[in-house]
Amino acid sequence: MHRVLQAIWRIPEPSCDPPGNSRKVSASTASPPPTLLSRYGGDLVLRFEIRSAEEAQALSDAIDVLLLDVWEFTPDWVDIRLSKEVAIYESYPSLSFSDPSSPPPNGHRTFSPSLRPSSSETNIFFQSYQPLSVITPWMRLLKSLFPSHVRLINIGISYEGRDIPAFRVGVHPTNSEKPSGRRKTVIVVGGSHAREWISVSTVTYVAYSFITGYGKSRLTTKLLENFDWIFIPTLNPDGYAYTWENDRLWRKNRQQTSLRFCKGLDLDRSWGFEWDDEASKSNPCSESFSGEEAFEGVEARRLADWVRNETVNNNASFIGFLDLHSYSQQVLYPYSYSCIATPPSLENLQELAIGLAKAIRLTSGEIYGVTSACEGSVTFSPDQEPQLQPPPPQKQNPIHPRIETGGGSALDWFYHEAQVPYTYQIKLRDTGSYGFLLPANRIVPTGKEATAALTYFGNWLLGNKGIEAEAGTGTNGRIVEEGNDRSSIIDEEEKVEEDDELIQGELKRRRR
Repeated sequence: MHRVLQAIWRIPEPSCDPPGNSRKVSASTASPPPTLLSRYGGDLVLRFEIRSAEEAQALSDAIDVLLLDVWEFTPDWVDIRLSKEVAIYESYPSLSFSDPSSPPPNGHRTFSPSLRPSSSETNIFFQSYQPLSVITPWMRLLKSLFPSHVRLINIGISYEGRDIPAFRVGVHPTNSEKPSGRRKTVIVVGGSHAREWISVSTVTYVAYSFITGYGKSRLTTKLLENFDWIFIPTLNPDGYAYTWENDRLWRKNRQQTSLRFCKGLDLDRSWGFEWDDEASKSNPCSESFSGEEAFEGVEARRLADWVRNETVNNNASFIGFLDLHSYSQQVLYPYSYSCIATPPSLENLQELAIGLAKAIRLTSGEIYGVTSACEGSVTFSPDQEPQLQPPPPQKQNPIHPRIETGGGSALDWFYHEAQVPYTYQIKLRDTGSYGFLLPANRIVPTGKEATAALTYFGNWLLGNKGIEAEAGTGTNGRIVEEGNDRSSIIDEEEKVEEDDELIQGELKRRRR
């Protein structure tokens, strides 16, 4: 057993030196966080390729009976975490560990994603993943540095009593001669599932890009003048904090269920539209447990209440909702609960979704698939491709069993109940090489992709439909904004250097 622990935690061999001649232990030796209660030294993630309805049904049954941890799924494959030897504690950026380029002792191989920051990234905040205790002060700092167009708001209180902080980014016109209509508002939310750290970092990256781009990029300035942008880094602060302190792969919130030893609800299955009461009969220990009634998930209910209040009392008109998740690189549109039901504005949803994927591809070259959220969670036989629209009944493709229920999703609730015309779930990097343990050096590339997609999204809402219209993307991934001369190129990164220096200086001063 001692040898096994040595291999998993890379514990050095006991020193044979005399008592008075102790050697200094290398600082690079890895060790798990002292408060980490859940360790996965004997786990790995296997990808199951689905080739028939029988295989899909068997796998779906096994997931329900064995309470397997489904990491991700597409129409072609399912990733499931199973018990086998692989260490994941090194995804914590606060740890020091041995150089990945050097082989581990005794030929032992472990999962050790590189967390070395990109040499081209000077913003210290985005060099690594950040805990909630760092994100909240950082948000206060940006609010104090950019008071003209940034407000720090609170969506509500979580189950364990934490605030759900958010940025409201926008510039309100002061011309009193023109009547002020309802303020068009877009919500961007991450961290509904606690272990999806890249979604939290991506929301903060996009918010930072929009905040520092105001007054420097004509298009960004126009987007902030015409819309309010609500950036919620994590809707699930309890679960996110828990992944830092106890269990890196925790998915749900931290709400108590009917079983004392099984906490947590899946916040993306707690919403009120087409909530699946059959799913509520499943075991509360399931990773996708949706609760015993709609909106039982506290944080989902808080956001829904906030949206209703903003609509009724604060003159807000919500026109966009983007829910960031990981992983699998997909842009998903309604509906999630059914592959047969057709959204009334399906054509518009598809057109904008394709544009978002194209904006990402022109920025980084990464391919994001586009489909409905339902078709993204079922499997098809190899010779059948998911279709954008349901075919006539007599030609309906057989749909294999779902890996998990699609009812009660935020995507569907915002589209159908809140009447938000453009709602999407974007599953970020990657496609399975690292899964939820995406290395920190992917934070900035993923953030740039999302920023390009959100910029395209806003430009679409302004009426400039298509990358080749008023705003496009250059061959080097820069946003192209065309005015009357249709030739002005705006490089966001060069324009925000001054603000970067100011923020970095303030961060360093506060750390002293």
